[in-house]
Amino acid sequence: MNNSRLLLPAYRNYEYGYESAYKLACEQLAGIGDIKQQCLNSGAQSLEVDSKKVITIGYLNQSYQIVLPDIKVSLMDSQEEVPIRDKLLVLHYFIKARGTPDTNKIIAFKELPEGVSYFPTFAKRAVKPLLDNFGKEPHRLLEVAKRLGGHKVDGGDVAVTINAFRRVPVTIVLWRGDDEFTPEGSILFDSNISDYLSGEDIVVLCETISWRLVKYLRET
Repeated sequence: MNNSRLLLPAYRNYEYGYESAYKLACEQLAGIGDIKQQCLNSGAQSLEVDSKKVITIGYLNQSYQIVLPDIKVSLMDSQEEVPIRDKLLVLHYFIKARGTPDTNKIIAFKELPEGVSYFPTFAKRAVKPLLDNFGKEPHRLLEVAKRLGGHKVDGGDVAVTINAFRRVPVTIVLWRGDDEFTPEGSILFDSNISDYLSGEDIVVLCETISWRLVKYLRET
């Protein structure tokens, strides 16, 4: 079976493409009765502007806003168009957030409910770009990760934690490769991550982080 086409139950929101997933997310958001509580759950902020509610969410070291009832997702203080994948992640995080505190128990993708089955796709889409570009010089990850608000932590040869959302820390750990050993890497999460993002959202988020880090590396 082609893992890139594997659709497990937790990933059904993406089954018909990003546009359909976005429409569904907008419908789900419109059905939330207590926006104030959901802001508390997600660590977002809200205020009234010209009879509209504006929700502000931090995502990958930038501030985004969701305007209700229109349900428009945009960057604050920027006219740059937000890619639909980023819009989806922002909406899905806000909708799903349960407000559970950090457990301080770190888990790998394989420990998620469907993680073992979907891991080959996760590794290809999210881990491989990091190994291909940082594997022989993992120290370079430290500098570029700062652009996503990342900070150094203990682990491997190099490890950084990036707070993708207020309640979603993502930790990247790399082990250096050389002529004898291939580079290795892992992406880790707090064990409560399923209270904030679905399995497919986690794949998309980590893939987004990886390729942004690669982009920043190539710009240096």
